[in-house]
Amino acid sequence: MAMRFDDSGFSRRSLLKKSSVVLTASAALSMPILSQAASNSGQQSADKPGSDQSPGPVMDAQQLTLLSQPKIDCHHHVIDPVQFPYPADATYQPAGPEVGPAAYYQQVMQAYGIRHSVIVQPTSAYGYDNSCLLDTLARNKGRHKGVVVVPSDISSETLAQYKAQGVIGVALNAALLGPERFLKVDTLMGRLAELDLFAQIQVKDDQLLALLPLLERTRARVLIDHSGRPDASAGLQQPAFQALLSLAGNGRTFVKLSGLSQYSRQSYPYADAQPYQLALLQAFTAENCMWGTDWPFLRARQNMELGTVLTNFGEMFPNASDRQQILWETPKRLFGFTA
Repeated sequence: MAMRFDDSGFSRRSLLKKSSVVLTASAALSMPILSQAASNSGQQSADKPGSDQSPGPVMDAQQLTLLSQPKIDCHHHVIDPVQFPYPADATYQPAGPEVGPAAYYQQVMQAYGIRHSVIVQPTSAYGYDNSCLLDTLARNKGRHKGVVVVPSDISSETLAQYKAQGVIGVALNAALLGPERFLKVDTLMGRLAELDLFAQIQVKDDQLLALLPLLERTRARVLIDHSGRPDASAGLQQPAFQALLSLAGNGRTFVKLSGLSQYSRQSYPYADAQPYQLALLQAFTAENCMWGTDWPFLRARQNMELGTVLTNFGEMFPNASDRQQILWETPKRLFGFTA
């Protein structure tokens, strides 16, 4: 017996609410990082005789660009227990703000300039039941792609059927289930390679070391989730993170620059976790990196807002060319999105 782990469009009411959603998103995006800009603006005004010294609301042009520029969210979940109840043996049942139906996420996309997304099956909540994810793909053809959770003995025929529905990969969540489960999944990896599907790997701390032999011998393309979730207190030279960096340049390993809050030991803006993403960008280059929100932030240790996630990304990666590549060009190319 298989174990289990873990529409779209707007209603009239949601459309009436849309403008307030956009304003809220803009405020969330701009306020945390523009205080200095506002201060500088106020100081410049104060230097002018007879000027009004009240700076008023200010939005930096660069941040307006970040908010409005096309982007692809490469990691979020769709969670709708009303339409798709959790299986009885789910190890975790998201509730309250963790619930994120597809229709609501469409408004999130509109507010933050997200054109496309990659929906990741939440292993702990839905396990092998990919119905909610597949329903969202079917209702929004071409706008989303999916990463499913499957048993390791899944057939090539079933994987091909998933691919035809918009699935681009399979999630192997060692961070949740332990790396031992995935040490000998060569048959699955071979089937993924034959179908040009990704193996999305989520590890934490030093778990990558156990999976490194598998990742080095596989022909499948590998997508490292949440920056590899290193031990933020162990430094850039920790063996597992160096092992991750060693995969750069092999032509089949890619990294999600996401999940700062997943491995940081600090509060926002997660300063202890930022050097790892900067090192990953340097090693892998923007052509092999992408961004994700992790919305709706399951098991978050503190309050999370998508606006501040985007703000944090903008502060860490100020180069416009890198941003364009990470937010749009790389995932568009890898996952087959059209404009």
